[in-house]
Amino acid sequence: MTSNFIILPLLLHMATAIVLMFLWKRITAQRIISVISNIVILIVGILLFMQTWKTGIITMQAGNWPAPFGITFVADVFSSTMVLFTSISALAVSIYSTVGINRARMKYGYFPIFHFLFMGLNGAFLTGDVFNLYVWFEIVIISSFVLMTLGGKKPQMESAIKYVAMNMLASVIFLTAIAILYGLTGSLNMADLSIKIAQIENRGLVNITGLLFFIGFGIKSAVFPLYYWLPSSYHTPPSAIAAIFGGLLTKVGIYALFRFFTLIFIPNEFITTAFSLIAVATLITGALGSIIKRDMRRMFSYLIVCHIGFMIAGLGLFTEVALAGALFYLFHDIIVKTNLFLVSGIIYRIKGTMNMPKLGGLYAEYPKLSLIMAIVFFSLVGIPPLSGFWPKINLFQAGFFGGNYLLIVAMIIASFVTLYVIAKMWTEAFWKTAPPLDPDEKAYIDGFTVLRPFSKLLLVFPVVMLMMVSLYIGFGAENIMVISKHIAAQMMDTSPYIKAVLGNEALNIQ
Repeated sequence: MTSNFIILPLLLHMATAIVLMFLWKRITAQRIISVISNIVILIVGILLFMQTWKTGIITMQAGNWPAPFGITFVADVFSSTMVLFTSISALAVSIYSTVGINRARMKYGYFPIFHFLFMGLNGAFLTGDVFNLYVWFEIVIISSFVLMTLGGKKPQMESAIKYVAMNMLASVIFLTAIAILYGLTGSLNMADLSIKIAQIENRGLVNITGLLFFIGFGIKSAVFPLYYWLPSSYHTPPSAIAAIFGGLLTKVGIYALFRFFTLIFIPNEFITTAFSLIAVATLITGALGSIIKRDMRRMFSYLIVCHIGFMIAGLGLFTEVALAGALFYLFHDIIVKTNLFLVSGIIYRIKGTMNMPKLGGLYAEYPKLSLIMAIVFFSLVGIPPLSGFWPKINLFQAGFFGGNYLLIVAMIIASFVTLYVIAKMWTEAFWKTAPPLDPDEKAYIDGFTVLRPFSKLLLVFPVVMLMMVSLYIGFGAENIMVISKHIAAQMMDTSPYIKAVLGNEALNIQ
């Protein structure tokens, strides 16, 4: 396998998007091509992961310019795993979108923008250059803004303005930090920066630069106190689009935080303490926000914020055990949050609302479908032995050994609040009898019943597919933990990454 194989996930998404632009009005062709393309990209993602797992880190120097002077792409186990889970989510959402997105939005270019968005995500995971990470982030922001505004409804436009304003602010801060970093080191290659940052004597300036990167990535990740744009944005777009946002867009910020604060800015005691406090605040505020919400999607949005805290906790504890637990949680969260919003879309199609007091009777009407949804919810909560349970063991263990009892308490509170709000939602939407309509309300026709059997399958299959992945993560937890520990070990010892990008000479300089 040549090093050029690294950029194949990017090129396939880009080529698909270009082809679909030439088929602007041919909706059926767009649906078929998008799904087939995502199947191929998933296969490529599996092969890339297997290659990095077996042979180690793969690099590509664009134009054969040697690092650190050229544009570098790097595929290690961390980045290839992110590409793999992203490809799984992309396939599920593309299948769901064939029915879950209306034809009007498809005619506005939904599928081409969909593939441009995933091209940006994969580019962010595979780049080895800080400025190119910024470029990929911008592609993600522009694509996601277009997806969020498709249809042009007033609530979408209001949410999109909040979303793009905060993300543009994050981009400005990110770009400013890049300029300072380049002024300090004269390089933007991540492996080269790992060496040069350690040699700078003015540690105060280094810490300020690291803080700027944290603010930029923190806005994108929706950590406390930078999270408030997310619950105001993610409840308005169609469920297929919300699934991409909830499952992946915050996770690319988390990926960048892990990459930067293990490779370039090695956390000192002050930084780890700050990460711990931010994790505590993120866990608690996200949990409290979810308790008071009556709209299902708004509640899920606050749960996204809450569970980001578990991943930040890994950086706060900064041990190999904690990082492994945070990485495991990251992989689990990509799948389960994507599925959560797909489930909400099916519920909305059945009932015509996501206001929980107005829901009811779902279990009586759709018992089999409800059981599938229950597994998704249980995975989110972390009921043993499902996927959300296992990473918390590592995080609790690291917290006890590190004596960070405040963080442990916050994680326990967040876990119980998640259980409470999901149980409340289950009672409201599934177990109770559907409430009577108000006199001024018209009865909603079940939008799921009127679908043809094949269309129903296209909505339910992605949920089942992601549910099976979640079950594998839970019941095959030892395999996911082996991968997570391997990545955590590479984060604690970055010399293999530096050697792969810069060669043996770089290690002698270090």
